[in-house]
Amino acid sequence: MTPGEADTFLRETRIAKLATLNTDGSPNIVPVWFEWDGKAARVFTSRGSPKVRRIRRDPRVALSVEEGVGAQERWVTIEGMAAISEDGGIELARQLIERYYDAGRIAETWPSWERMAAEWVVITVTPARIRSG
Repeated sequence: MTPGEADTFLRETRIAKLATLNTDGSPNIVPVWFEWDGKAARVFTSRGSPKVRRIRRDPRVALSVEEGVGAQERWVTIEGMAAISEDGGIELARQLIERYYDAGRIAETWPSWERMAAEWVVITVTPARIRSG
């Protein structure tokens, strides 16, 4: 992919896999919702999440996104550093729930997420390298 194609690909609604490092150096990979703004990827999660603990200990991460089965093979991987922000978590959660859930699922889920608004944090992944294929 060209850089422009990778940028477009990352702006589409997709599930990413966030790789963080365990204490023994082994990878830990979890699926996440994300937003790409052309410079960094952002993910929301609760402040007590194990991925937050792993990032606070070692901020080296990778975020990988690919096409689903049956589509032409295309993927983008962002390798870089993650930072945790205490601000903006509930706003990012609201923005992403609108992209990933339909109205019925939002109505079921949002009230509980809103009640825990103070628990949401933002993980920002700043690329050191972007690879694609």
